[in-house]
Amino acid sequence: MSERERVTIFDTTLRDGEQSPGCSMNADEKVRMAHQLDRLGVDVIEAGFPVSSDGDFYAVQAVAREVRRPVIAALARCKREDVERAWQALHGAAHPRIHTFLATSDIHLRHKLRISRWECLEQARDAVQQAKSFCGDVEFSAEDATRSDPDFLCAVLEAVVEAGATTINIPDTVGYTVPGEFADLILRIRQQVRGASVVISAHCHDDLGLAAANSLAAVSAGARQVECTVNGIGERAGNTSLEELVMIMRVRCDRYPYQTAVISEHLFPASQLLTEITGVAVQPNKAIVGRNAFAHEAGIHQDGVIKNALTYEIMTPESVGVPGTRLVLGKHSGRHALGLRCAELGFPMDRRELDIVYRQFLSLADSTKSVDDRQILELISRGRSSRPPDVPALPQEGPGKSVGEPCHESLPSQFPLSYLAKSVGVGVDGALLHCVREHDGEQQEDYLWGV
Repeated sequence: MSERERVTIFDTTLRDGEQSPGCSMNADEKVRMAHQLDRLGVDVIEAGFPVSSDGDFYAVQAVAREVRRPVIAALARCKREDVERAWQALHGAAHPRIHTFLATSDIHLRHKLRISRWECLEQARDAVQQAKSFCGDVEFSAEDATRSDPDFLCAVLEAVVEAGATTINIPDTVGYTVPGEFADLILRIRQQVRGASVVISAHCHDDLGLAAANSLAAVSAGARQVECTVNGIGERAGNTSLEELVMIMRVRCDRYPYQTAVISEHLFPASQLLTEITGVAVQPNKAIVGRNAFAHEAGIHQDGVIKNALTYEIMTPESVGVPGTRLVLGKHSGRHALGLRCAELGFPMDRRELDIVYRQFLSLADSTKSVDDRQILELISRGRSSRPPDVPALPQEGPGKSVGEPCHESLPSQFPLSYLAKSVGVGVDGALLHCVREHDGEQQEDYLWGV
């Protein structure tokens, strides 16, 4: 890989993601998911908020004990008891990180915390100093940073850097900012905060649908850590989607020349495991991991994908761990896709047979969402037993011809064949079958017979 700047992937699925309604996890489930995140290659796993409950404390402790490669982080408010509890949970980790946070916006200081700006700065500095006494790796997050006074925000960040913070995180807590504005804020922090050679991190929410765009804007402006979650789960509208962030940088490396340690083939398995654990399904049209991300129903698209997948897919499904492209057969599908599926089911068709089945397929597709394999097999069976309206009926067994009685039959002259044939067989069908077999050097698709 060429020398591209590295972006640290901080996964907060087990902490911020778990705060999404219906997505809570017990200790065993967090450990299962943490092992998958380890296989995925994330750099940091935020395992939980130890002071929030005994269950979360033991979950963080279990993850710290069992998952040894990545950094394991625990969240703590800027309170002495929180920081102590976080360290107790992390004590057995191979690579521990204490993640402290405190709001810096006036709306939070006045209405939620009811403290002054000066008290905020002091609490943030004291908490980081305390965390640093336990652990060399300390992160500080300025909650609601994007709605904070920029000068005061920079003053708090400078204080925590002086106190020993190794990462300063800039959260767009309520998903309020836009890419250009967020990039300007990151640049201002880099220029204004003394000692800001520490890692600058971005943590974005998706309330306006801009979490991934804002995170990438921050990276372009100099942030080198992004906090994100699998499937984009999180408070309200969710967090930056890990899979979207990683694949944007992978697919559009011409615009975002950065690298991560994520093994993209594990993205879909991680998404599926999280869905299994939480019971919260991914929306079908979700980028990268949604059920329809590599599915095609429109006939024009299906024809293009069959000929060359690059016509409608900008990455291979296999590159993110999806088994393959899926052609959904519905009312928008064309002959090409239906013919391919029939062949895959073991029934290759010539053009005339396919036309018959396709007409019946469209009639069925107009009355249903999609057509499954069972229905396709029924259409094939029905289509092969039907005949074009201009083809005359084959002779039927008449009175006095019992089953097993030899019968002399010939293919009638008006039948659309290039020759006449005559043969003997048991019953009309047997005689006709002998006609066919005696001339099987001809293309069998040129005649129609039934039993």
